[in-house]
Amino acid sequence: MRGARKSAPPRRWPEGSAIKRELKDAAGTAEDVTNSRALELLARVGFAVSGLLHFLVGAIAIRLAMGGSGNADFSGAVSELASQPAGPFLLWASFAACAALAVWQASDAVFDYNRLPTKDKVGKKAKAAAQAVVFAGLAVTLASFAMGTGSGGDNQQSASDLTVAVMKAPGGVALLVLVGLGMAITGIIYGIRGIKKTFEKHLTMPVSRPARTAVSALGVTGYVAKGIVLLLTGMLITIATLQAHPGESTGLDGGLRALREQPFGVYLLAAVGAGLICYGLYMVVRARLAKM
Repeated sequence: MRGARKSAPPRRWPEGSAIKRELKDAAGTAEDVTNSRALELLARVGFAVSGLLHFLVGAIAIRLAMGGSGNADFSGAVSELASQPAGPFLLWASFAACAALAVWQASDAVFDYNRLPTKDKVGKKAKAAAQAVVFAGLAVTLASFAMGTGSGGDNQQSASDLTVAVMKAPGGVALLVLVGLGMAITGIIYGIRGIKKTFEKHLTMPVSRPARTAVSALGVTGYVAKGIVLLLTGMLITIATLQAHPGESTGLDGGLRALREQPFGVYLLAAVGAGLICYGLYMVVRARLAKM
């Protein structure tokens, strides 16, 4: 009689291979979650929230051009949103949408574009990461107002105080110059993107020719207007830092107010405000047409 066959010992994976396999499985799970339909829908609402805030900033800018008051920045826009009858609900819903869009963009930065050539991959991942930071910042602002800790008060002073604090830190001056130049360059890129209509490749354009024309017109006007605002804000930060006048670094609101002080500034400010309203409307349309 033949002896009983011994069972083979369980296969042992090298510890390093097991860890890599677990990390890969976790990354796959995270990618599946971030590609879910529910998150996509909420992320699309994030585009609409961004559009609403740009619309409000544009409306405040026009109000300033007409001699009114207000803070023409996102804190001022969120403050106006909070003052509505359904303010708390709007703030928390907007926070959830912007947070979802930040997660979606972060997912793009981590998981997408890996099959592209290195140059294209790095550029697209960096852009997605930057967008994630922007929408995360909006989410934080919305949450602070929803919890009652935010303020739409003197944002110029807040921006100046932040500039002073950064300038006193080691390497702070160089950092602020880089931030200002980066913002100004981003403004130029936005303007070029609008003029060349390159934003259209990120949309599923409507079939109707009038609708396509309307979407294109909103995008061109909006991107150029936002480009001007970013360019002005970046220049103010850079000049104020180089001249050691941190009080002149007053953020978006200060940039628009500085525009009002120029020759024909009232008309220029009103035009930029109208352009920001167009950008806001474009972002609402993007919520529906964006290629996610």
